Amino acid sequence: MRKPTSVSTLDKLGRVRLSKHFFMRDMLHSEIAQFHGLMNAPEDPDLAIEIGTRLCENLLEPIQERWGRITIRSAYRSPEVNALGNRLQAEGKAGYNCASNEANAAGHIWDRLDANGHKGATACIVIPDFWDAHQAEGDWQILARWIDANLDYGSLYFFPTLWAVNVQWHEKSERRVDSYAVPKGRWSAKS
Repeated sequence: MRKPTSVSTLDKLGRVRLSKHFFMRDMLHSEIAQFHGLMNAPEDPDLAIEIGTRLCENLLEPIQERWGRITIRSAYRSPEVNALGNRLQAEGKAGYNCASNEANAAGHIWDRLDANGHKGATACIVIPDFWDAHQAEGDWQILARWIDANLDYGSLYFFPTLWAVNVQWHEKSERRVDSYAVPKGRWSAKS
């Protein structure tokens, strides 16, 4: 499949089913793209679909089955959208939390390999039922422990708002967990 260049080709890409509950359309929404009038579509749709399918089937579906419906906050970012978010974050603009394109290759930029030539994909998710049941300081660790014990993830990065978490599938899993939520920093299953 080629990069979408029309509404009909973007619609066709959006209708690709990545797993039982997720379509590519779910992964393409971006407030940055929407606000700044950018199209957030992969340059290599076939690679994005391949990697997005792994993310959804191996991580998002099992998480949703165990903890309830997942809301996608941010998933795929085009290099153009991500670069703008990174630049505006560097300028101190609130709401822009994008790492560099190099750091986000095989992360939020699904259709680019990382510096070591590996594939990966990241989605920032919120699980409303989990948040409703586990709002005490540090409760994000309940979800971290479950994912760590049950799934083969690349990395997880937790945020304090609604226990949002960047969930990454990566072909060379680090199984690394970090958090901006208390307790902050690198997390260990033993903590």
